[in-house]
Amino acid sequence: MMRIAVVHDYFTQLGGAEKVAEEIVRMLPQAVLHSTVALPNCMPHGLADVPVITSWMQHLPGIQQFYRFYFLLYPLAVRSLDLSQYDLVISSSSGYVKGVCTSRDALHVCYCHTPMRWVWSFDSYSERESFSSGQRLLLRSLIHGLRAWDMGASRQPDHFIANSRAVAARISRAYGRHAEVIHPPIDLNRFAISDEQSDYYLVLARLVSYKRIDLAIQACNLLRRRLLVIGDGPDRARLTALAGPTVSILGRLSDRDVQYHAARCRALLFPGEEDFGMAPLEIAAAGRPTIAYRAGGAMETIIEDVTGVFFDRQEPEDLAAAIERCETIKWSEQIIRSHAKGFGVDVFQMRMRAFLTKIGARVRDSSPISLNLEERTA
Repeated sequence: MMRIAVVHDYFTQLGGAEKVAEEIVRMLPQAVLHSTVALPNCMPHGLADVPVITSWMQHLPGIQQFYRFYFLLYPLAVRSLDLSQYDLVISSSSGYVKGVCTSRDALHVCYCHTPMRWVWSFDSYSERESFSSGQRLLLRSLIHGLRAWDMGASRQPDHFIANSRAVAARISRAYGRHAEVIHPPIDLNRFAISDEQSDYYLVLARLVSYKRIDLAIQACNLLRRRLLVIGDGPDRARLTALAGPTVSILGRLSDRDVQYHAARCRALLFPGEEDFGMAPLEIAAAGRPTIAYRAGGAMETIIEDVTGVFFDRQEPEDLAAAIERCETIKWSEQIIRSHAKGFGVDVFQMRMRAFLTKIGARVRDSSPISLNLEERTA
C-alpha cells in the first residue's frame, strides 16, 4: 500500500477546514498528519489523540496569540516539512501547504478550501478585517512577493480538489488549474429533528467580520425577533455592542447545546459570503431551514423555498424581509434533512476514494460503504 501523508495549513482555530482535515485522516487511518502549527486547544475532537508532526513554527514565542502576525514565515515552515518518504500527499489548504515539497515520484493532491484570500482579494479582505490605512499600506507592499510565491506553490500539486464550484472557479482564475469539486463532509449523526420548536433564530459561526453577523443582529433588532449567536472570535465585542434586547451572544457552547438549539430554532441566519459553509447543511440535518445571502457556496447547498430562502443585498432591511418571507413558508423537516444526506460523510468518502482511484492512488478502504453513490444521493 502507499505511504500516505496528510498535511494541513495550521491548527490555530476550529472551522470547516479543520473538519475536512479530520475526516480525511479518519478516512485514511494509515496516514501521518503534518502541519506547520498545531495548538492543542484547536484540534478537532477526532484528532485530539492523533500525533501531529509540526514545523519549527510550533515553538515560536506567542504562537498561540500571534500566529497571524507570522504570516511571512509560513512559506519557510512549509518548505521545512520533510515529506520525501511518502507516495501520496494530501494537502488541506487555504493558504500555504499546497507548496509543500514531495518526492519526485509522489502523488500530491491538494484539497483547496480557497486560494489565499489575503493575497488574491486583498482589498475586500482588508476591508472585512477592518485594517487601518497604515496596516493596509504595509501589508500591500508585502503581498506582491507572497502572490508570486503562491503562484509557484500552486504548481506543486498534481491535482486540485475544490470544496465548491465557486472555489473551483477561483482556483481557475488565480492559478489556471482545473479542480474537481468534492463538497466537504457533514456529520449528519450530530443532529436530529426535534418535535419541539422555539421562537428564536440562530447564528452558528466564528465571530469574525467577514461573516457579516452584524447584519443578522441588525435585522433582528429591526424586527424584534429573538436571535441566539453561538460562537466566539475577535468580533465579539463589536457584535455585543450592536445587540438589542432580543439578541443573545452565547459564545462557544458544547456539542450537546449546539445540537439542542439547532433542532429547535426557526431558521439559521447565514448573512456572509462563504466559500462553502457547513452550517446550513448542519442545520438542515436537524430539519431546519436557512436564510442566506445569495452568493458563494450557499447557492450550491440551499434549494430556494425548499430548504431555505435567499436575500440579494447585504443590508439589514433585505435580511429582515427574507426573515418575514421565511415565516410564511410551511417547511418540511423530512425533506430538508433528506437534502442534507447528499452531503454526508459517507458521500464525501465515496467521492474522495473514487477520485483517488481515478488518478491512480491505491488506498486501503477502512470503512466500507454498503450503498452506492446513486442510492445515497437519491
